[in-house]
Amino acid sequence: MTPSAFLGVFLHAVGGFAAGSFYAPLKQVQRWAWESFWLVMGLAAWLAAPWIVARITTPDLFEVLATSPAGAMGLAVLFGALWGLGNLTFGLSVRYLGMALGYAVALGFCMVFGTLVPPVFHGLFGSAEDWEKLVGLFTLAPGQTTLVGVAVCLAGIGLCGLAGMCKERELAEDQKRLAVDEFALGRGFAVATMAGILSACFAFGLAAGGPIAEVAVRHGTERLFSNNAVLVVILVGGFLSNATWCLILNARNRSFKDYVTGPASQQLRNYLLSALGGVIWYAQFFFYGMGTTKLGEQYGFSSWSIHMAFIIVFSNLWGIVFHEWRGTSGKTRGLVWTGILTLIASTMIIGYGNYLASQGS
Repeated sequence: MTPSAFLGVFLHAVGGFAAGSFYAPLKQVQRWAWESFWLVMGLAAWLAAPWIVARITTPDLFEVLATSPAGAMGLAVLFGALWGLGNLTFGLSVRYLGMALGYAVALGFCMVFGTLVPPVFHGLFGSAEDWEKLVGLFTLAPGQTTLVGVAVCLAGIGLCGLAGMCKERELAEDQKRLAVDEFALGRGFAVATMAGILSACFAFGLAAGGPIAEVAVRHGTERLFSNNAVLVVILVGGFLSNATWCLILNARNRSFKDYVTGPASQQLRNYLLSALGGVIWYAQFFFYGMGTTKLGEQYGFSSWSIHMAFIIVFSNLWGIVFHEWRGTSGKTRGLVWTGILTLIASTMIIGYGNYLASQGS
C-alpha cells in the first residue's frame, strides 16, 4: 500500500473525534451506577463491534487467529488486559475531573509512553534495521520533524492541563460540581496518571500484534483493514479486566438491579445510549488502524501522538459544549483554545515528518 501521510492524519482525526466523543452519550444515562453503563458500553465496544467489523473485513478470520503466532496472541491479550485497567481508571478520571481536564491529564501520560516506548524498545532489542530506524529518528530530517511534532503535541496537552488547573483555582466548589458532579482534583489527578500509563499498553498491544496483521494480509485482507484482526485479540483482554471490575462493583454497590428495574422507556434509553457510546468508542481504533497503515511503517509509532492530540482536541470541544468552563476567566478559556490550536499544529508537523519519510528525504 502506498503511504499517504495526510490521509493518515485525516483518518486519525476521525478516530480522535470518536474517542473524544464516546463519553457524551454516557453522560445522558440516568439512574444507573457508573459500573452498570460502563459494562454495557464495553459489551458493544470490546466484543460486539470489533468482532462484527473484523468478520466483515478479514477473510477467514478464525483461521487467521488460529494460525497467528502464539506469542503475539498472548502479548496482545496481556497488553489488552493492562490497557483495560487503564481504561477503568480513565473512566474514573473523567468522572472526577470532567471531560476536558480528565482527558488532558490521562492522555498526556498515555501519549508519552505509547509513542516513545515501542520504537525505543524495538531499536534496543530488535533487529539491525530497527536500530537503524531508531538512530534515524534523531539524526535524519523526517525523524527530527516527527519528534518536534511529538514535543509540540506534549506542549498542547500541557496547555490544556494548565487551563484545568486555572479552572480549579478560579471556581468555587459549587461551580465545579455544577459542571462535574463528583469533581475531586487530587483523586482525579491520581487516577488520571495511572490511567495514562496503563492506557499506553494499547499501543504496546498493537505493536506486539503486528504478526497477526501480517497473517491477515496473507489470507487476503486489505492492508488498510489488517489491524482489525489485532483489535479483536487486544479487546478480549480489555473486556476481561473491565467486566471483572464492573461486576465486582455491581455486587459491592448492589447495582445489579440497574439492568432490569425502572420504567421501560428509561431502560431502553439507557441501554441504547450505553451501546451508542460503545460503538463510538470502537470507531476510534477502527479509524486509527486505517490511519496507521496510511502513515507508513517508518515512523508509524507517531500515529499514537496524532491520535492522542485529536482526542484531546475533541474532548475539550465537548467540555466547552457541556459548559465545563463556565465561570472561568477569559485567560483560562484562552489557554484552552491555545492548547487546542497547538495540538492541531502538532498533527500537521507529525504528518509532514511522515510525508518526508515516505519521500525518502
